[in-house]
Amino acid sequence: MVMPKFRVTVAILVVALTALAAEKAEGARAFFVFGDSLVDSGNNNYLATPARADSPPYGIDYPTHRPTGRFSNGFNLPDIISQRIGSEPTLPYLSPQLSGQKLLVGANFASAGIGILNDTGIQFVGIIRIFQQFELFQQYQRRLSGLVGAARAEKIVNGALVLMTLGGNDFVNNYFATPVTVRSRQFTVPQFSSYLVSEYRKILTRLYELGARRVLVTGTGPLGCVPSQLAQRSRNGECVPELQRAAQIFNPLLVQMTQELNAQVGSDVFVTVNAFQMNMDFITNPQRFGFVTSKVACCGQGAYNGVGQCNPLSNLCPNRDIYAFWDPFHPTQRALGFIVQQILSGPTQYMSPMNLTTIMALDSTI
Repeated sequence: MVMPKFRVTVAILVVALTALAAEKAEGARAFFVFGDSLVDSGNNNYLATPARADSPPYGIDYPTHRPTGRFSNGFNLPDIISQRIGSEPTLPYLSPQLSGQKLLVGANFASAGIGILNDTGIQFVGIIRIFQQFELFQQYQRRLSGLVGAARAEKIVNGALVLMTLGGNDFVNNYFATPVTVRSRQFTVPQFSSYLVSEYRKILTRLYELGARRVLVTGTGPLGCVPSQLAQRSRNGECVPELQRAAQIFNPLLVQMTQELNAQVGSDVFVTVNAFQMNMDFITNPQRFGFVTSKVACCGQGAYNGVGQCNPLSNLCPNRDIYAFWDPFHPTQRALGFIVQQILSGPTQYMSPMNLTTIMALDSTI
């Protein structure tokens, strides 16, 4: 006669714990991610595109030691941000696991290979371009409304943290993709940078219209210093001046544009992340950060391990923690940790107009 009571008690406890978990998830800040391979957590695994990170040795340092679709040896940038702010990692929007209460955590819409422009990354075919990512975001919002109601869904979206990472591919996989390109015949580098920023403004404006109210916008990193560009263009292992100049023209224009948008909407919605300087810190002085090299990728082939893509037949370093770059294009998990630290607590030279710790403190009072 005791067993039925015990079962009822257990059933009540399970229901209570489930409700508590749902309440906790609903009370936590959602996180939405848009952009390219620097932040793609696996959406491209579900697409017919060569821009995928679904084979070893990708994911070698991930907890499962298996490839996840992240262009990293382990965790990627949004993963580490989630860890540092005490949130669950966001799932790729195309993942079948993203349903039910998981929707309350947010979603990652990023797709490797995309750019600000629709003609960027055409060689990668079926990728999710930025306005298609926004269409999926609208679909997500409808699903969220079905779960928690329209008013609660709107509040979750408005209160979310958003990460937007675009721009690098527009230079390396478009303007500078070959010695002469359609875009390089059409524009000088300063003209192209201005054009990119004008198009980026439309993207951020649309994101605001879709409900985003706190957006981290990363500038381009030091494009001329990645192993792929050293292998293709550098004669002595020094960063490639043309690409460095492009990033240094583009990034201040991006900061200016976000400041104008903030003035237009009357709030510090858009916060720029100086990814260029964050990366240059460990590229120019790798030993200070515990790296043996910031020129040679851990995984790759050819000069600087910067030729082609990381694959099962590539050279692979035994210790990823002493390399700044994982593959020809992307930093290692450990290098990303230093970047996230600056996102969290860096001064205004890194985060404008404020860092993420300040954002979290301000928003907690709302």
